Amino acid sequence: MDILTLLPFIVLIGAMFLMTRSAKKKQAAAAQMRSDMQPGTGVRTIGGMYATVKEVHDDTVLLEVAPGVHAIYAKNSIGAVLDDAEYNRIVHGDDEELDADGTVVPDDASSLTGESGADKVDVAKIDLGKDETADDAGTEDAAAKDVKDAKGDGKADGEPEAK
Repeated sequence: MDILTLLPFIVLIGAMFLMTRSAKKKQAAAAQMRSDMQPGTGVRTIGGMYATVKEVHDDTVLLEVAPGVHAIYAKNSIGAVLDDAEYNRIVHGDDEELDADGTVVPDDASSLTGESGADKVDVAKIDLGKDETADDAGTEDAAAKDVKDAKGDGKADGEPEAK
């Protein structure tokens, strides 16, 4: 046999070897991460739920999903083991960088306008209720339209517009 006929097969076998090797490395890293879990560690499941590890068994993990609420999960369902800072940032909203900066974000935009309480101008409020004169005008417009439609000048529903 000629080497040129075997070359495509050799290339395919080499590509398959490289793909399976990287997949095995990822699986080994995930297994190592799951074996490093300890009680008190924050985790994220493959479904996206954040919880705290309470107990670790051979194939299962007892997670506290809410204060006083425990659930048993398979170890394979743990997607990531989080460090304490990241877990507290995501679950509790604690951000150490903002605490160090002292930056405070206001709850409303009133502090961003630069006006103090004494400088504020009273704005006239707009009445959004119905106006009697507008109702009368609207009734007259509707009556005029009905007369126009009765004469045949208006188009009825479903008729194409004249061009």
